[in-house]
Parts: sequence; structure tokens; C-alpha cells
Amino acid sequence: MMSVPTTMRALVLNDYATGLFSERQVPVPQAGAGEVLVRIVASGVNPIDHKIRTGKAPYAMPELPAIIGTDLAGVVEAIGPGVTQFAVGDEVYGLTGGVRGLQGSLAEYAAVDANLLALKPHNINLREAAAMPLVFLTAWEGLVDRAKVGAGQKVLVHGGAGGVGHAAVQIARSFGAQVFATVSAGKQAIVEGYGATPIDYRTLSVEDYVGAHTGGEGFDVIYDTVGGASLEASFAAIRHYGHIASCAAFGQHSLAVGSLRCMTLSGVFVLLPMLSGNGRAHHGEILKAASRMVEQGTFKPLLDARRYTLAEAHAAHDAVQQGTAVGKVVIDIA
Repeated sequence: MMSVPTTMRALVLNDYATGLFSERQVPVPQAGAGEVLVRIVASGVNPIDHKIRTGKAPYAMPELPAIIGTDLAGVVEAIGPGVTQFAVGDEVYGLTGGVRGLQGSLAEYAAVDANLLALKPHNINLREAAAMPLVFLTAWEGLVDRAKVGAGQKVLVHGGAGGVGHAAVQIARSFGAQVFATVSAGKQAIVEGYGATPIDYRTLSVEDYVGAHTGGEGFDVIYDTVGGASLEASFAAIRHYGHIASCAAFGQHSLAVGSLRCMTLSGVFVLLPMLSGNGRAHHGEILKAASRMVEQGTFKPLLDARRYTLAEAHAAHDAVQQGTAVGKVVIDIA
């Protein structure tokens, strides 16, 4: 086991106006009580990272200067007091920082709350593992924790080829649901590969696809990852007493159409356990379930083919922001 250095490479954000990183050497943090020190191998990029960097997420932004980056995968290098579930040398992953007072993953090391971590699935690499935490947690919280997805249900996922969407499709399938996914024509093969029936939202009306796939009854569960018009469509596509979960319900909507159907609407905000300190252990438990699914062959992360180094983080953020990525963008730290 290599000894841990005293300083590390990190990308530091100094102001939200420019949104530019500067690379520098900073002290390696110490693992405090309940924490482990992780040597970061890969950092997963999410849309929230760009929002934080450019000052558009006031509910999550850290005081500057700060190191951001939400998802990580790496190797445990040191154990803080009170941690019993991990050992030095373990390969772990999690949604661990980059918000408020929690150091992010655009650095060589991070001291993170052990409750937020799980052991990496043994049959994928750390780069693939870094692509999973935020999207899997977001999908699971909506489908499993809130909507109680189950066998025989008809589930619609809006944006089924996206980050949260591809996770939601696979989770719903693993619980025995029949899954449908709105998707652009060029990405139909992605959702088909995960066992879902694609719906081209550009050519079919809500009435068309509700009629074709549910006999006009509506879907039992809808997971909206897009917001706006997709959430509005969900209100018209849900069956009576059905459940809509959305990780994108940040606009203004009239709930009338869905209320007349006695819908349940759940908002999902996956950063809350990190921000509030409550519910962090549950995130670790969900990621254990994620690892089991990967090892059983019922979940496969979708990664963008391009490779980015720490010095190329701006380009990685741009790929996510501009929508040019197919799958999750991951930055190689080590």
C-alpha cells in the first residue's frame, strides 16, 4: 500500500461569474469520524455539476473557493474513527460531495462520509462505477422508495436513454414491470437494448401512445426525467390513482389534469441527504442494491465513449451541458 502524500492535484473553483477551474496543489484531507479517505480514480459528471459551477444552483452551491464534482469511484486509503464497513484497499463508489461544505471529486483524494459509499460491483471497473451513483439513486428513490414499482405494472419513463432514464428503465424492469420509454428516434436502440418499448414523443401524441400501450387506461407509474412538457404529458398519461415521480419538477404547472385522475406526484431531489445530513445511510444501502444488480446482470451503466483527464474537465462539463454525450461522461482522475 502506497503511503498517502500530503498534497494533491485538484481543480479549484474560485468564482461563479467565470465558472472556470484552476488546477493547483492543495492539502490532502484527513478522514474524520465516520469518514474514509478515498483515492479518486474517476469522477462522474452530472448536469448539476455544470449548474453549480456556473452559479445556477443556489440550493446546492458551496462557498468558494471549492472543489466540486458529485460522483466518485476509487480506493479506500485510510479509515476514520468509527468506520467498520470498509477496509483500506476496498474499491468503492458513491454520490459524495461537490455541494455546500462537502469536497467534490475533481481531486486526487477526498474524505467522505462512509455512509454514502458502497463496494464497487466486482464485474465492472471504477470508471464504469463512477457513472452510476447519482443517476441510480435518483431513479431508485422515485421508482422504488416513492412509487413502489412492482411486477405486472406498466411503467413509462420520460427520457429513457438519458442518465437517470436508462437507470429507471433497468430498475423498473428488474422489479418485473413492463417498461415503455419516450426517446428520440436516434436513441431507440438504447432503450430497446435495456428491454423497454420505445415511444417516439416527436411523432406520437400522448393520447396515441396511451391508447396503443394501455388501452387508454394510462400507465401505472410514470418517471419523468425531463420536466416541462414531459411532466405535463405525464398528468394526462397516468392511470387513475397512478403514481408520477419526477426529478425535474422545478417549473410551474397546473396539477388539474392529474388531480382529476387522483394521481400521486413525488418530487425527487437526490442531493438532499448530502445537504441535510439525514438519510445518508439509505443512499449507501441503495448503492449496495445497485452493486447486486450489476453483478446479477440486471443493470449496465451507459458510458459516453470519450475520455477526459482532470485537465479536460471543462470539456467534459460542456459535453453534458450541450447534450452531445451518449451515456454518462466520466473524468479519469488517476
